[in-house]
Amino acid sequence: MTQNEVLFHPLADIDLETIYHFIAADSPDRAIAFVRRIRAFSMNLKTMSMRGRNRDDLASGVRTLVFEKRVVIAYRTESECVTVLRLFYAGRNISDAIWPD
Repeated sequence: MTQNEVLFHPLADIDLETIYHFIAADSPDRAIAFVRRIRAFSMNLKTMSMRGRNRDDLASGVRTLVFEKRVVIAYRTESECVTVLRLFYAGRNISDAIWPD
């Protein structure tokens, strides 16, 4: 399998920041560690980009992968790059989310 670059869309960066602030209200250290784990897990898409579930029902080419039963990572694989599009706390209805083109 080829290696892809993993990029975070600005909406995904905002989602990470939102997750951080939610957790940091109780524990800033735990929030930093959790966000770091999400980023590290997402970087694994570099070599295993097709392991997530196909979710064309959300937007064209979108795949999702669950992280630690709490965060849904939505991403799109293109020829030489994987773009993390959005990150959602599990349980949220993601079908009405804003999706980048």
